[in-house]
Amino acid sequence: MKIIVDAFGGDNAPSEIIKGCQQAVEEYDVDIILTGNRELIEKSAEENSVSLDRMSIVHTEGVITPDDESTYILKEKRDSSMGKGLELLKSGEGDAFVSAGNSGALLVGSSMIVKRIKGVKRAAFAPVMPKRNGCFMLADGGANVDVRADMLCQFGIMGSIYMEKVMGIKNPRVGLANVGTEEHKGGVLQNDAYRLLSGTNLNFVGNIEGRDVPGDACDVLVADGFSGNLILKTYEGAAIEIMARIKAIFGKNIKNKIAAAMIMGDLKGLAKEMDYHEYGGAPIIGISRPVFKAHGSSKARTMKNAIKLTKQFTQANVINEIEKNISIYKTENI
Repeated sequence: MKIIVDAFGGDNAPSEIIKGCQQAVEEYDVDIILTGNRELIEKSAEENSVSLDRMSIVHTEGVITPDDESTYILKEKRDSSMGKGLELLKSGEGDAFVSAGNSGALLVGSSMIVKRIKGVKRAAFAPVMPKRNGCFMLADGGANVDVRADMLCQFGIMGSIYMEKVMGIKNPRVGLANVGTEEHKGGVLQNDAYRLLSGTNLNFVGNIEGRDVPGDACDVLVADGFSGNLILKTYEGAAIEIMARIKAIFGKNIKNKIAAAMIMGDLKGLAKEMDYHEYGGAPIIGISRPVFKAHGSSKARTMKNAIKLTKQFTQANVINEIEKNISIYKTENI
């Protein structure tokens, strides 16, 4: 499999990006196309003792910065490392594309250059996150701040298809993020989305409050990108803080250290489960070719895991499954 990687996307580019790519090549048997300034990539590889075996470089000068308008990728910075990567994906020169860069630009570029799946009104970031029993998908995790109810309904449809076809969850439960569980809770958007989701043949379980998200309330949590990103970042921040406090407690004295040693395997397992670097990022569901958004703060391990998930996403033919099955989920007034 050949995966295109934006070498200049994210806070720690290009050094951590190419380190992660090397690890992915070695562990996951993939070939990499790096997009970005050839001279700077090769210099970084030399300085960090990174082998570029099985990695080719497509040179481009431009970079999409975090402060750039998302639409710059269509004109002013079409030839950036992100823009070039999407062009290569569109032309079939790679099987998938990964970037840790500007989220808005990646969404716009994916939608306008690579294009959405026919019938999909808006693509969404869809991270898979841990819960009490297994995991759940959050859609949207931050791509679309302003959405309509019909778009939220489609997020539920695509998320349900993903969780059933890829994660093996039969008849996944779909919930709507809201400020209360009652049907009338929320604003106009949530009320309209509730009505539309209720009119599908999804396994819609109603509104989900924030406190119930880490439990086992649903398998797909539908939210607008603003609310979804707050949930995602709060989840990550709370996990980091809780693990830090647990570590401090067990390191407090000899008695606690002995207790920690007795359950060290379980503690390490919990830490790994709650570490966002293990998840790498999220697929952008609804795009006609595989596009993966890695964390903006990606380190080498994060990028390696993002490439692993991208490979799994591509091999599972999620896009084909959405294309084949989205029409099965009949909706009312969409």
